[in-house]
Amino acid sequence: MSAPKELAADQVHLWRGDRHVLKGVSLGIAPGQMLQVSGANGSGKTTLLRVLCGLMRPEQGMVTWRGRSIREDPMAYQADMAYASHEPALKADLTVLENLRFAVGLKRHIEVAELRSILIRLGVAECEELPARALSAGQRRRVTMARVVAMRASLWLLDEPFANLDARGSEVLLQLLDQHLSGGGLAIVVAHHEIGLARAASHLELAA
Repeated sequence: MSAPKELAADQVHLWRGDRHVLKGVSLGIAPGQMLQVSGANGSGKTTLLRVLCGLMRPEQGMVTWRGRSIREDPMAYQADMAYASHEPALKADLTVLENLRFAVGLKRHIEVAELRSILIRLGVAECEELPARALSAGQRRRVTMARVVAMRASLWLLDEPFANLDARGSEVLLQLLDQHLSGGGLAIVVAHHEIGLARAASHLELAA
């Protein structure tokens, strides 16, 4: 018997103007599973993630978390979910630590020592006092993933998290994903290349 799906989408349709972006998309993942989403530019990958995290409402279909619509108790769902958009959402004039303390603090209390430990894991400990505007694209991506890890969320929704990462950064991200899944977490990851993570991974290709 297959594991019950904690996150599921059933026949999700969404239009933007007269353009039918999501055309009856259905999916489901259980604890310990990852779904990779790919497709050509304009196929709706980012739009799908925004629907799954509750930022956009589909015209048809439903997204459920643990058997309930994510609209029933959005605060509880947000507490269980960490979303990393394609563009790192960092405040340019705040330092790395200030960005993390602000963003993570919206969900839970966290000590600076824990944030520093996570930054060490991501290889950006030396950037903690730098303003976000001074970071390279790869460093911003690593800090974004530090925020995701620090939130301790069950569900990760990641939009092209490998973008701008060098080989070492990609290796660290794979390790983080593997640890998250092995601990019973779930992940939906938008990526153009094959992620190469064997643990309970499936693939959804969106048509343009």
